[in-house]
Amino acid sequence: MRLFIAVDLENEDYFRGIQKQLDKELSDLTLTKTYHLTLKFLGEVDDSLVPKIKEALEKVSFEHFSVKTTKIGVFPNANFVRVIWIGLEPEDKIIKLKNKMDDALKELFKSEKDFTAHVTLARIKFIKDKIKFSEDLKKLRFESKEFHVKNIKLIKSTLMPDGPTYETLSEF
Repeated sequence: MRLFIAVDLENEDYFRGIQKQLDKELSDLTLTKTYHLTLKFLGEVDDSLVPKIKEALEKVSFEHFSVKTTKIGVFPNANFVRVIWIGLEPEDKIIKLKNKMDDALKELFKSEKDFTAHVTLARIKFIKDKIKFSEDLKKLRFESKEFHVKNIKLIKSTLMPDGPTYETLSEF
């Protein structure tokens, strides 16, 4: 099964408001339908490892904290856009939580080197006019929004033709 660990950021209206500003005529894009901060993508995992993952995550303790949205960004870079995202801060608190989680899972999974605290807004297949697309991204407007981080979730992702579906396996 395909798994990842995330923090839910439930405010569909907020994120959809930003997504509505994306010009679908300029690119072949798919808007995300759920909004979360992925702390760690585990990938394809054998079912037999799930109890060990849960046991490790139960040991991760952290103080609740707040994050807020900051800026619009893209992956992997402005010349080859495949993902549009909105950033979160304070990144140091998010990274501290991520590091605790990585430490708890170090016997099972490698730590990721590159990490940017973000919420994915859209995935891009093709851009018709890169210059206009880039200009439009700079024009996206939003007010910074605060979210409370109270728990982390182990989530199963099932890839479907119309996008992934998510199922929470455990909450910590």
